[in-house]
Amino acid sequence: MSRRIPRVNQLIKKELGQLLLKEFSFPGNVLVTITRVETSVDLSQARVYISVIPKDKVQNVLEILEKLIYYLQQKLNKRLKMRPIPRIRFVEEKKTSEAERIEELLEEIKAANSKLSPATSFVHPPQISKKIGRDF
Repeated sequence: MSRRIPRVNQLIKKELGQLLLKEFSFPGNVLVTITRVETSVDLSQARVYISVIPKDKVQNVLEILEKLIYYLQQKLNKRLKMRPIPRIRFVEEKKTSEAERIEELLEEIKAANSKLSPATSFVHPPQISKKIGRDF
């Protein structure tokens, strides 16, 4: 199996990250992170997943990046020594919010288990089971 696609993904992530860090400042103390890049097999397109803090600014940041996409694509074309260079498209990262939710549930389970006696520490309280959506 070819290692080219993962290497291209890493390269695009690194170069776009440097561009966003050095050449852009987003209004209102917004933190923008490139979480991952997924390039198509034919290298024609690349989806760049971004995470934004605070979450209510995601749409605003995506609009700004879409307006600057031509400039970013030009900079990327000049920096990368490969052909073809995928057309970039910015997408909101959904997996980080899913991971945060799982982390919250695990912390609730941990807190509930610490309140139980050691003999019953692996029993899940019903309120936690209902939040997860499973019966244990």
